[in-house]
Amino acid sequence: MNSIGALFRLTSFGESHGAAIGGVIDGMPAGIEVDMAFIQNELARRKPGQSNLTTARKEEDEVELLSGIFEGKTTGCPIGFLVRNTNQHSEDYENMRGVYRPSHADFTYKQKYGIRDHRGGGRSSARETISRVVGGAFAKLVLRQLGISIQAYTQQVGNIVLPGSYLDYDLAKAEENAVRCPDEKVAEKMSQLIMEVKAEGDTVGGVIACVIRNCPVGLGEPVFDKLHARLGAAMLSINAVKGFEYGLGFAGASGRGSEQNDIFEPDGKGGITTRTNNSGGIQGGISNGQDIYFRVAFKPVATLLKEQETVDNQCNATKLTARGRHDACVLPRAVPVVEAMAAITILDAYLLNKSTQMGR
Repeated sequence: MNSIGALFRLTSFGESHGAAIGGVIDGMPAGIEVDMAFIQNELARRKPGQSNLTTARKEEDEVELLSGIFEGKTTGCPIGFLVRNTNQHSEDYENMRGVYRPSHADFTYKQKYGIRDHRGGGRSSARETISRVVGGAFAKLVLRQLGISIQAYTQQVGNIVLPGSYLDYDLAKAEENAVRCPDEKVAEKMSQLIMEVKAEGDTVGGVIACVIRNCPVGLGEPVFDKLHARLGAAMLSINAVKGFEYGLGFAGASGRGSEQNDIFEPDGKGGITTRTNNSGGIQGGISNGQDIYFRVAFKPVATLLKEQETVDNQCNATKLTARGRHDACVLPRAVPVVEAMAAITILDAYLLNKSTQMGR
């Protein structure tokens, strides 16, 4: 429900227009130096109002660490944290109190619980992802010591697609522009499209790609906790995500095994590698030491700043024009969320794998 992970576990709480978003991290290894500047920067990559491409809501998103830290290092005890909401405009949502926004969680939440928070979507708001980014930042601090890196970037916005594979680009350049695409010219086209859509009161979706490098062999637990299944579940839990694929993904469905098999060969260092990486770094649900790469499809944001037909909670047909501050495209702010969920999943899988090797 509101928790993810087995040994490294994040539980989140809070709503978009409540007092705060927060969480508890359990299973954080002890003795890890807490880099507050790094954690705060991860939140800054996600926060609203960082460019003209994103929602105008202004939040500093400063994290308060409540427990589990002593003299700048983790103690192994639960880490409680808060990020307070300071710039809610709840009145902007009053016209939605009894009306269901198309393709949003309004109807399903009301049917499931008999009550819903209409202010910004309540618990279904993407503001909930703050807790994921904090949890992911702590996971990254551990993975950094293990030499494991995670880099996500915007690969597609609408019909504008970054050509080629991640190997064709310096992915660090993704942080040099507001849309977080590693190619400056393609990023500019993506930005222009987002601004055009925003001016029309509409929204647009796209694809975020992610690469995990230096992941050791052996992560993933057969049969139902395969690594790609856990990554997929983590990504599909993110707001607005509609699809997940790793390796060749759906593109591999039209080929043949003779074209796609990753041939094993000596790595020249006394070990084994593969000639290609069509498997996306995972075989049999277990990491094989190659780069893990995957793609995550995001739908256009459901809340439009233009009139839509809908119904109210009395089953009457009506029309709604949403007010408030909303993203025309979530991808630029979702890049750090994808990285965070990948980091949480990989660290948890790493700790699980270590626990199974104690007698070896």
